[in-house]
Amino acid sequence: MCRPLMFLALLFAFGATPLSAHETIYEIIETYELRADGSERFLGAVQQPVHPATAASDTAIAAFGPFRVLDDRRAALVDVTGPATPGQFAAMLRAYPQIAELDMIDCPGTEDDHANLRLGRMIRSAGIATRVPAGGSVRSGAVELFVAGARRTVEPGAEFAVHAWLDDSGHEADDYALADPENAKYLAYYREMGMSPIEAEAFYAMTNSAPHASARWLNASQMALWVRLDSPVG
Repeated sequence: MCRPLMFLALLFAFGATPLSAHETIYEIIETYELRADGSERFLGAVQQPVHPATAASDTAIAAFGPFRVLDDRRAALVDVTGPATPGQFAAMLRAYPQIAELDMIDCPGTEDDHANLRLGRMIRSAGIATRVPAGGSVRSGAVELFVAGARRTVEPGAEFAVHAWLDDSGHEADDYALADPENAKYLAYYREMGMSPIEAEAFYAMTNSAPHASARWLNASQMALWVRLDSPVG
């Protein structure tokens, strides 16, 4: 009777370095059977794409909290942001001052809305472009970081998710008047990011159209209806 199968995963890059060339990294899963005499028999191989966030972490040259430095001019965001993230972003720029693009790969949102808006202003102040590659996912508070980009690029196959925020007392955006400071701070932020007052109100209403416990999902073309992009979406 044979022992359980052994799986050996080998990572190959087809073509140029995938993250720097905006290509896909594939993982080859080779399956072997371990015979009773200790020898191995090759059973086959399956090719599958590696999740972009995993690829970014594997090819990064440095890490600062949820950020991964891909090269001297590009970084990636691959995790949730929090109270410490603005400081981590500042430390990354001190170490790599030429970074000009932030690839938003797997961005679940934020644990601190105030720190998140501060981070967005830092991105805009640094003149950094935001890009969501094919397979990239930008959700919840991470959408505020995407609109902060000095230039914004979205590739087909990217996804976004928005929903209403929830405060410590259990109230959502619609529980406050639009002029209330809790809502006004977001409208002011969107205007700082280049939206007109009408655009800011429309975009904010759209992000709150789904309750906090749910989500409204948008693809690249749908997001282009709400946020001005710097490249066409296929």
